Amino acid sequence: MATLADIGVSAVINILTAFAFLLAFALLRIQPINDRVYFPKWYISGGRSSPRNSRNFVGKFVNLNFKTYLTFLNWMPQALRMSEAEIISHAGLDSAVFLRIYTLGLKIFVPVTIVALLILIPVNVSSATLSFLRRELVVSNIDKLSISNVPPKSLRFFVHIALEYLFTIWTCFLLYKEYDNIASMRLLFLASQRRRVDQFTVVVRNIPHISGHSVSQTVDSFFQTNHPDHYIGHQAVYNANRFAKFVRRRDRLQNWLDYYQLKFERNPDKRPTVKTGLLGLCGGKVDAIEYYKQLIKELDKMMTLERQRIITDPKSILPVAFLSFNSRWGASVCAQTQQSKNPTLWLTDWAPEPRDVYWRNLAIPFVSLSIRKLIISLSVFTLVFCYMIPIAFVQSLANLEGLERVAPFLRPVIELKFIKSFLQGFLPGLALKIFLYILPAVLMIMSKIEGYIALSTLERKTAAKYYYFMLVNVFLGSIVTGTAFEQLHAFLHQSPTQIPRTIGVSIPMKATFFMTYIMVDGWAGIAGEILRLKPLVIYHLKNMFLVKTERDRGKAMDPGSVDFPETIPSLQLYFLLGIVYAVVTPILLPFIVVFFAFAYLVYRHQIINVYNQQYESAAAFWPHVHSRIIASLLLSQLLLLGLLSTKKAANSTPLLVILPIFTFAFHKYCQSRFEPAFRKYPLEEAMAKDLLEKDTEPDLNIKAYLADAYLHPIFQSFEVEEELVEVRVDKHQTHHIASPSISEPSSPSPPHHVHQPSPPQYSEYPTSPPGYYYHSSTPSHYVHQYQGEP
Repeated sequence: MATLADIGVSAVINILTAFAFLLAFALLRIQPINDRVYFPKWYISGGRSSPRNSRNFVGKFVNLNFKTYLTFLNWMPQALRMSEAEIISHAGLDSAVFLRIYTLGLKIFVPVTIVALLILIPVNVSSATLSFLRRELVVSNIDKLSISNVPPKSLRFFVHIALEYLFTIWTCFLLYKEYDNIASMRLLFLASQRRRVDQFTVVVRNIPHISGHSVSQTVDSFFQTNHPDHYIGHQAVYNANRFAKFVRRRDRLQNWLDYYQLKFERNPDKRPTVKTGLLGLCGGKVDAIEYYKQLIKELDKMMTLERQRIITDPKSILPVAFLSFNSRWGASVCAQTQQSKNPTLWLTDWAPEPRDVYWRNLAIPFVSLSIRKLIISLSVFTLVFCYMIPIAFVQSLANLEGLERVAPFLRPVIELKFIKSFLQGFLPGLALKIFLYILPAVLMIMSKIEGYIALSTLERKTAAKYYYFMLVNVFLGSIVTGTAFEQLHAFLHQSPTQIPRTIGVSIPMKATFFMTYIMVDGWAGIAGEILRLKPLVIYHLKNMFLVKTERDRGKAMDPGSVDFPETIPSLQLYFLLGIVYAVVTPILLPFIVVFFAFAYLVYRHQIINVYNQQYESAAAFWPHVHSRIIASLLLSQLLLLGLLSTKKAANSTPLLVILPIFTFAFHKYCQSRFEPAFRKYPLEEAMAKDLLEKDTEPDLNIKAYLADAYLHPIFQSFEVEEELVEVRVDKHQTHHIASPSISEPSSPSPPHHVHQPSPPQYSEYPTSPPGYYYHSSTPSHYVHQYQGEP
């Protein structure tokens, strides 16, 4: 059992670690060589240029302006300077609402911490129950600050119950206001946005097979009949996963060709060579430029054949399509209504925005989705409970007194004061953090296997899995396994009727472990987040060994998005710990408050300067956050109810029964009041935007606007020597109409939804739409200048 001294040692270690990380970050961020690591978002948006271009040789690597070292902490006020409206404009609504979760935590826990410390600590300390239990239980001075120190049948429990009511009402009040504000922000954000293709697009899955009709025929016939005034066409979805591998391979070859061409331009007297053997380490030497040109030429032929096979093979068309409508109102009606009397067919939903689509999963047959979800659910269940084994081991480190009784041979090692304080106060939280490190990546793979078609959905499902894992293993598992191990001696030497009482008393005792975990994960861990040590090292390693062109440098610099699948469940765990222990062990609350304040400052800086969101879901994750905070309230009330039952507080315990009912009723009201704004798009809003658009842009060609919006990215462009390829697709052959200078024309792209088909024509063309011209704008080949920047 960790003591106050152990917690003090842990606090010193973590504070010093966090300070060292912050100092290192403040110094590293002003060095020119690291500018792309700490400000990548501004490079991506074009708002920042490299500070190394106009410097001398040393100045390209090291900041020689010593005045800037005196203001190395100015990132803190800079992170707070940007308003919420500016953050929405700069980084999107998802990022702004993500930051609001931290401010919500501060709004909830700062007043709760003040009240709990002023009222509950004196109530708990003035009792002396644990002094009589010291012989049968392992306790520490921290436990005297908790509800465990209150004697059974005490009237003091009415204070704890009253504050549980007060904290619940306060939390629900703030949750209601926050839900209202975020729902309004979402609707305003959607209403204020300029026209977006996903507002006019619906994805339909489980398209039935009709004998003698292609998927395109079936889709057009059905939606022209049922949505005749608004449906204008569709984009068929092709199983192009094999072609995607060719595209990735071609990109790699093209990158090598760019590199050797630039190398030759810098030194025209010497042609670059390359070995053709394994990994370029063996084999005969050949001209590198001609070698890669030949490889690309051969791969282009393979890609041309594969693209034509995809277009002409009816089996490559999947029973999924992106439907286009001429108005938001028409798309809203289609996306939010049942299309068929058979509810398992013609399943429609809003299409994700194009950059949010996870194309690989569109190739999964609908029938296999249920099987996949069942298998993954069983796998997640197994993984959660298999992790109990390392969690139990971690908990044994947190309770060395109990371990000494079971394994006395370890006593000489752990009796050293500093070693003991280090093991109990720092190592348990660090070990648990290490065990959890790879888990989000594993859970993301599982979510992808389940078959979701949107990246935002994949991240939300991964976050849900990770939250359940944290709830079962980190929270409940820490209490159960820790209690069983820590109190093993008491379990073996007391009456069975006393075991429930022992468990009830020991639940608040686990607060010491969670304090160490919060300091490791929420203090030092957040400081490590802003230091970005791993991305920093990876960027410079790539720059030294892999970067050949500016395109490579852009990939090496890419910071990605905020890691929602990991950060949001971790946030929810902190809400859970704060809400559960607010009444039980209030001394834990200051640790929670420090985390929320520090993390808010850090992530504000990261969102402004670092992360570049891959998609925009308009805060679609907020209902899940709200639901899990409500679940934390319910769990805290049930745990307090169980704890008081072990304290023989029969007079006060029934008062708690009403609280879960009130909390659940509040949650259902919020669901019915606000959640539709996150699940549906009001027809009133859709019609208002349509009418406004007709007034301001009466000549808008919506078909042209939606052209190629949901064409698979690998079909949108195919790098060739010149600018334009015009392709005509008909029932017999594909004609290439290209500039005479094009020696290797692009193969045709699959048909898309810019046309407005008619049923009679489709009877003649079973595998593709009727003849139309597809204009594929193939960008000219960019040769990036290599400036020798590491």
